[in-house]
Amino acid sequence: SAGLLENCTGCVLCSEDNGCITCHHRLFLLIWRDGIRQYGMCVHTCPPGYFGVRGLEVNRCTKCRSPSCESCFSRDFCMKCKDKFYLYKGQCFRQCPPGTAAQPGTRECQETCEPGPWSEWSACTHESRTCGCKWGVETRVREVPEAAREEGTACPALLETRRCRMKKHCPGGEHRAAG
Repeated sequence: SAGLLENCTGCVLCSEDNGCITCHHRLFLLIWRDGIRQYGMCVHTCPPGYFGVRGLEVNRCTKCRSPSCESCFSRDFCMKCKDKFYLYKGQCFRQCPPGTAAQPGTRECQETCEPGPWSEWSACTHESRTCGCKWGVETRVREVPEAAREEGTACPALLETRRCRMKKHCPGGEHRAAG
């Protein structure tokens, strides 16, 4: 029948009641349920909420486990979440977990960088010397936890410098003799 042929596009084997049973080798078999009935269709790419699994006998569209996942890489690893959800490490969340911040443009949760405390200010130096006249520069730093560094997280300033007054004159006066 004409209806049967429409349901069997790309099929190698087709059932009048259940649609495609086997697809041509490059296509994916998408199976969905309607009540207790099951239908098959051969597709080039799997629809949202499914991912393709290539096999020796048949290529299948497999449903993502999470209902909030729009596209997944594997059953349990989401790559894009549905609206109102945020993606973090392959999972979808309504709110980003602690230590992360929502990125509205990408709908992803990004690790927030919490650097450690500032170090003490360094010695005041001018041209790499701790003696001289007038002004020099001193610096301080703070460390970032290893986990935040690995994620490539945007961090606040990790190094600060400020002007400082040199405390002692270099031996031999302010000017060095040209030699």
